[in-house]
Amino acid sequence: MSRHQKRVTLEEVARVAGVSRATVSRVVNGVTSVDENIRQTVERAISTTGYLPNLAARALVTRRADAIALVLPSENRIVGDPFFTRIVRGVSTVLRPLGVHLVLMMTGADTGEQVIADLRQGRLDGVILVHTYQADPLPGLLVRNRQPVVLSARPAEPIPITYVDVNQTAGGALAAEHLVARGCRRVATITGSLDRPPGQDRLAGFRDAMAESGQPGVVSVEGDFTRESGAAAMERLITEHPDVDGVFIASDLMAEGALPVLRRHGRAVPDDIAVVGFDDSSAALSCDPPLTTVRQPVEDMAAEMARQLLRQVEQVDTPVRSVIFEPSLVVRQSA
Repeated sequence: MSRHQKRVTLEEVARVAGVSRATVSRVVNGVTSVDENIRQTVERAISTTGYLPNLAARALVTRRADAIALVLPSENRIVGDPFFTRIVRGVSTVLRPLGVHLVLMMTGADTGEQVIADLRQGRLDGVILVHTYQADPLPGLLVRNRQPVVLSARPAEPIPITYVDVNQTAGGALAAEHLVARGCRRVATITGSLDRPPGQDRLAGFRDAMAESGQPGVVSVEGDFTRESGAAAMERLITEHPDVDGVFIASDLMAEGALPVLRRHGRAVPDDIAVVGFDDSSAALSCDPPLTTVRQPVEDMAAEMARQLLRQVEQVDTPVRSVIFEPSLVVRQSA
């Protein structure tokens, strides 16, 4: 904004939104008791008018840093994975209109100490953790220190922490039901990392649904949610079980790595082998053929993580919650 431009006021935002100035103020300050529809209307008005919160003045009132940390896996795990871009996009849709800064951090040996120090010294208001592993001490550390924190999936250990997830077992079951409906009789799966709840739950849902359809003992090969692991797992699977006619691959990115392996082995998709992925990310559309996949609404889930965290920031004793979204099947050419 140039010095000759007039700063947009709360009153102007209120007029555009058709609400009171006090309501706009509550939304800007992250008060979570505002009706969801009204909040969205105000956020649209903020975007339309170009309103910029006076962060210095608000900090004096709220005693907050207006900064949230988004802790992601190590850099070599997130490069090229559209899942994490969708997380950032979803969180930003909630934080940006409120003038709250998003601080990206990568997991490492000293991440826990750094995060706790930043929270205690007022440089951060809270933390969103994405894709922790079985032995990750950070979720428990934040809970013990009574810090605002939201996890992006069911916790690996039973601790009192708020989390947002998709119904992973239901997603695995959707994949199984679709392959069975196509007439697949020799079905296998390439799992995600089995030291993480998403990998565990997708496998459990898939196996249970296959058993209910009369096909127990499904063959599985473990991947780690990366493109490279999908290729390696498919190479092993098709070599050891060449008669497989249907496969559930627990992430679109792994499926993107697996499909070229099937082509090299002379297996046509879906005529010789049907393939179902998981995520409905941009990788699903990059596949050849385009991937039938279980959709999880990542942007909506990430936005909910941000809202749950802001509730904790506003009120320290906010009850622990779990918010579960339902998956859906998106049918394309691969199955």
